[in-house]
Amino acid sequence: MSTPAVLAIDQGTTGSTCLVVGRDGRVLGRAYSEFTQHFPHPGWVEHDAVEIWEVTRRVALEALAAASGADVRGVGITNQRETVVLWDRATLEPVHRAIVWQDRRTTEACRALRAAGHEADVRERTGLVLDPYFSGTKVRWLLERDPGLQSRAEAGDLAMGTIDTWLMARLTGGETHATDPTNASRTLLFNLETRSWDPHLLDLLGIPAPLLPEVRASSGPFGTVRGDTLGIEVPILGVAGDQQAALFGQGCWDAGLAKNTYGTGAFLLLHTGAERVVSRHGLLTTAACDARGGMAYALEGSVFIAGAAIQWLRDGLGLLESAGDSEGFARALGGNDGVYFVPAFVGLGAPHWEPDARGMLFGLTRGTTRGHLIRAALESMAYGTSEVLRSMEADSGVETAELRIDGGASLNDWLAQFQADILNVPVHRPAMVETTAMGAAGLAGMAGGVWADAYEFSAAQAEGRRFLPSMEGSEREGLLRGWNRAVKAALAWARGGDTE
Repeated sequence: MSTPAVLAIDQGTTGSTCLVVGRDGRVLGRAYSEFTQHFPHPGWVEHDAVEIWEVTRRVALEALAAASGADVRGVGITNQRETVVLWDRATLEPVHRAIVWQDRRTTEACRALRAAGHEADVRERTGLVLDPYFSGTKVRWLLERDPGLQSRAEAGDLAMGTIDTWLMARLTGGETHATDPTNASRTLLFNLETRSWDPHLLDLLGIPAPLLPEVRASSGPFGTVRGDTLGIEVPILGVAGDQQAALFGQGCWDAGLAKNTYGTGAFLLLHTGAERVVSRHGLLTTAACDARGGMAYALEGSVFIAGAAIQWLRDGLGLLESAGDSEGFARALGGNDGVYFVPAFVGLGAPHWEPDARGMLFGLTRGTTRGHLIRAALESMAYGTSEVLRSMEADSGVETAELRIDGGASLNDWLAQFQADILNVPVHRPAMVETTAMGAAGLAGMAGGVWADAYEFSAAQAEGRRFLPSMEGSEREGLLRGWNRAVKAALAWARGGDTE
């Protein structure tokens, strides 16, 4: 007998994962592939959008081929969020490489907007800060690189979108040009109050309205996949940005529930329900999903570099053969011996928002080994998460009872335990840590009848593991003091000695 199932496409920063998820929560088929990272100038990060499409299509076909007996009822898409593509509507050919969320080329443009007094208004409308992280100034840069692009955009000949929109355009042969609120809310162009594109912000950044995709609910119809792309004609029924998809996949669709995803970066979200909470501590207000896949709100803090620091130690310095080896090196040490690593390769995110910060190591001695550097990289993920979570508690007035974690680095038991110790709250890791893809599957599966509702979807997933805090308070406080000193020093270096 065939099993009702969903194809979940998880298009991430360094690779694409596709899962075929059955009604009982089992993964019936899985495939993954990395793709090329381009660094044309210091601080610039680009992806070849056509390569992303080709890699994603290939791994989707591989996952479908592995899922014998699956009756695929729909497709769910989740994606790296602020990365943006500009393409020709008629040919579906990009006019430039995609500019990645990590890219800092629009730092000066953001400074100019702040200097002109636009920060408070932008924050009020979007919940975001003026930072190169977000898509809006990237689109402005793309339009300015060629004098003809602005007029083509105004005429409606070009389309823009985050990676979800790009993949839907390719999957549907150009029939669908759409996104959902979670992705739209990361562009600097979407008004959280009106839940629509903001004409004032479009005018501020000089972005023509014909470029923009239609915004649809995260769970619902987004067009039909053409048979010549994936070999099946099925509807696209769920879309959410990666962090909001993980929030949904973790069962955090009610106010007060929080999750952290350790991927290339670390992304902590606290669901605030129907209430839009304005941060006073350097966090973002962003769109999220409720239990029906409708729009809700969350507070978010982004640590730009998390797992990417381990990748750097592996690929850039050759200190690791595989990322999984990092756990053994961390366990082999009795402590960090005062070594701290602030991995600000692309600036510091929440709650500091300093684009000029760069990676720095502190506390090195002749006794420092590669194990210390590896442990310091793992510790930095936990410290950054702690900073963000404490800011969330201050903004929301809610004390966190548990943190739910996912992403590749969450499989590191040492890191999960250290995170519980530094936060002094239990940490829960699900049996399936690919909750980003699972969230996309849930959103699509609800709309396609694979699951009756979010609660049936959640009940189909296996139990996970809890890590309970065991560190003495004095040790925790000493470690956090050391981290705070390191961050202040990194900020001082970025600001020429000014840490205020």
